[in-house]
Amino acid sequence: MRVDPLFSPNESINASGAYVTFEPGARSAWHTHPAGQRLVVISGIGLTQEWGKSVQVIRQGDVVWCPPRVKHWHGAAPNSAMTHLAVGAYVDGKSVNWMEKVTDEQYNAR
Repeated sequence: MRVDPLFSPNESINASGAYVTFEPGARSAWHTHPAGQRLVVISGIGLTQEWGKSVQVIRQGDVVWCPPRVKHWHGAAPNSAMTHLAVGAYVDGKSVNWMEKVTDEQYNAR
């Protein structure tokens, strides 16, 4: 996974943005965001899943809303890289809470 920061929070807007690129099969760990996160798929095919729900396929142009405090992951599909723009706000100086790794069984459950 490669993160290319685009903008940081400032005194006017308490949010940051970055382009995040996943190689085929790569994915984040499970995590939550205190204020939620918006993803805009820029290229490729990806996967995302909220805890307790089915894995969803995401494609270029899709916009994904990750609700506040909802455990989820996102990454590339097995045979395609994927880049998304991730935008999230900060609460008490934090924008993400990282958790355990996504297992191969969870990743492949489609």
